[in-house]
Amino acid sequence: MQFHSCAQFNLIGAILLSTCGLGVSGCVTRSESDVVVYSALDRDFAAPILAAFQRAGQEQPTEQSKPGADRDPTTTGGTKVIAKYDIESTKTVGLVNRIIAERENPTCDLFWNNEILHTVRLQKMGLLEKRDWNVDGAWPKGMISSDGTWCGFAARARVLMVNTKLIANEEDYPQSVDDLADPKWSGKCAIARPLFGTTATHFAVLRAKNGEAATLKQLQAIKDNAVVLSGNKQVALAVSAGTVAWGLTDTDDAVIEKDLGRDVAIVFPDQASGQPGTLQIPNTVAVLKNAPHPIAANKLADFLVRPETEDRLAMGNSSQLPLSRQSKFPPRVLPESPVRWMRVDFEKAAEDWEPWAKQLDEMFQ
Repeated sequence: MQFHSCAQFNLIGAILLSTCGLGVSGCVTRSESDVVVYSALDRDFAAPILAAFQRAGQEQPTEQSKPGADRDPTTTGGTKVIAKYDIESTKTVGLVNRIIAERENPTCDLFWNNEILHTVRLQKMGLLEKRDWNVDGAWPKGMISSDGTWCGFAARARVLMVNTKLIANEEDYPQSVDDLADPKWSGKCAIARPLFGTTATHFAVLRAKNGEAATLKQLQAIKDNAVVLSGNKQVALAVSAGTVAWGLTDTDDAVIEKDLGRDVAIVFPDQASGQPGTLQIPNTVAVLKNAPHPIAANKLADFLVRPETEDRLAMGNSSQLPLSRQSKFPPRVLPESPVRWMRVDFEKAAEDWEPWAKQLDEMFQ
C-alpha cells in the first residue's frame, strides 16, 4: 500500500481547497486503491455507478469520511471514489480547464466526460494516458481514440423534439437539422448556443464534414431563423411547453419530457438517402497521464466500459445508447425502425478548436 507524506498530502489538500472549495485538515493517508474522478455526467447518473464500482470486489473496509459540498466520497470498502462534479452549464469546459491547470501536478485520476470533443482536446495536449481498452472487437469505429487514450461508451443521440399539439400531422414533422434554417419555421424552432456541450460537438463535427465556410454559413442562417437558448435542456422544456414547435436537443433531455407524458415526439433526423444520418455523441472515459492513483484509475476505466454499465445507463432516466453488442437492454428512446448513424471522425472535429470557438462566440454573443 502506498502512502503520501504529510507534505505531499498538504499539497494535494491545497489543490483541492483551491479547485473544489474544500477544507482539508490533518494529515490523512490515501492508498493506491483510492481514485479521484472528475465527472461531467450529472451526479444523479454517475454516483450510483461509482458506488457500484466501490461495492464490487471490496477487500477491506475503510474509514468513512464526511462528504464535501461538491466532492462525493463513498467509503464502503477497500476502494474509495472521490468524485468532483461541476453543476454549471459549462461544466465540461470547467472540468477540462481544471485538468489543464493541474497538468504539472494532477489531482484527477480519471475523467468521465458526458461528451467527447473536449476529451479529444485533452488527448491532443498529451494529458491522457495510453491504455488497452477491454471492449469487444465490434466496438463502433471512431469510438476509441487512435492512440488508445480514451474510449467512448453509452451515447446520446442528437434528435429533433416536436410538440405534437403545435404540429399535429406526423407528415409535417421536421426531418433534418437543416430545417433549423428553413424560413417556414422562423421563430418556431429552437437550438442551444453551440458554444458548449453536445451542440458545440455537433457543429464541430459538421465543420469537419462540410468545411468551415459552409458550416459558418449554416450557423448564421440558423441564428437568424431559430430561437437560441442557453442549453439543450432549455430547448426540450421550450418544446414541451409549446413556446416553440420543435427544437434540436439530446435524447436524454427529450425522453424525460416524453416520460412525463408531455405532448412531444422524438425524430431521429437526416435518415433519407443523401443525408448524413443521426449523430451519436458518447460518454468518454480517460485516465490522466501521471495520475496519482493509476492502478485504481485503470480498474475503474474497465468497469465503466462494461456492457453492464451501459445497460444501467440505458435503463435509467437518461435512456443512453449502449455501444456494446453484448448489451442486453434496448433503450426505450430508440424508435422501432433501425437508425442510420452518422459516420464521424471526432479527432478531426476537435482540430483547431480554439479559433473555431472564438468565431462561434463572436457570432452567438
